[in-house]
Amino acid sequence: MKRIVLLCMSVLLLVVLAACGAKADTNTAEKEVAPKEEEKKELASTIEVTDASGEKMTFETAPESIAVLNSGDLDILLALDANVTGRPTASGPVAEAAKGITEIGNPHQPNFEKIAEVHPSVLAASMSFKQHAENVERQGTKVVYTKANSIADIQETIQLFGQLFQKETEAEAINTSITEKVNEIGKSAIEPVKTLLVYGAPGTYLAALPNSLTGDLLEKAGGENIASDFPQEENYPQYASLSVEKIIERNPELVMLITHGDPEAVKAAFEGEMEKNAAWKNLDAVKSGNVVVLPSDLFGSNPGTKVIDALKVMKESLAAVK
Repeated sequence: MKRIVLLCMSVLLLVVLAACGAKADTNTAEKEVAPKEEEKKELASTIEVTDASGEKMTFETAPESIAVLNSGDLDILLALDANVTGRPTASGPVAEAAKGITEIGNPHQPNFEKIAEVHPSVLAASMSFKQHAENVERQGTKVVYTKANSIADIQETIQLFGQLFQKETEAEAINTSITEKVNEIGKSAIEPVKTLLVYGAPGTYLAALPNSLTGDLLEKAGGENIASDFPQEENYPQYASLSVEKIIERNPELVMLITHGDPEAVKAAFEGEMEKNAAWKNLDAVKSGNVVVLPSDLFGSNPGTKVIDALKVMKESLAAVK
């Protein structure tokens, strides 16, 4: 009997010890797994983006602030409710939401003193800013590059900023709206209108090519770019030198002028250029009075989320050709 009791006690002791051991192993396993789970959470909160230069960038958290050098990027960031501390210097009307934001120059003349003053976490700029990037990166500001040579480029920038500021849902909604409106406008077909897109300021004129934003808008609106095969300018690959001979040969029905400055002054100066060459007068566009100046806020610079407004203006201009 004693032996049976002792045997039972021994078995019971082994079961208790085994249970304790299992619990200890579980606790140890939990301690080992816990840091790995934390690490996963940390990695999940890290923000990774690829900008227009193709560079992959990593941010531990959404940037506290951002400054921009073009109006289109500013428009997108305001639509996403980002904290913008620096905006491009304006030559015309400024949106109410942007009036309290410090001006920091433009892509051609950035004001490094003002950029340092607002000290943004990130500066958004076009690729041409690369030559200046080191100046701001030394101050601890990261440079993110954007481009706007097509509607698709603008939508990529919207997506980029959405990822950067963890506003993916808002960015997707904006892009969906743009895509739907582009498709809607494309449904109303018109006869292709032979068009010459002229970008310029008094004394300097270039033809906009299909790989420019205005060229992309013209194509989507149903126009025919007569300069589509003109050779690209080396420093401005979205544009070409005006070839008067080819322009006369292709005889555009519509001439559209794109400018940053005073539209009427540019139109008058361009008409003066045409006066110098009598052959211009024989173009169908000139004889019919189809020389128009496109709104500078939509075509003279990146229009951002208002790119659909630019497309509508383009479509209306083509439809109005006599």
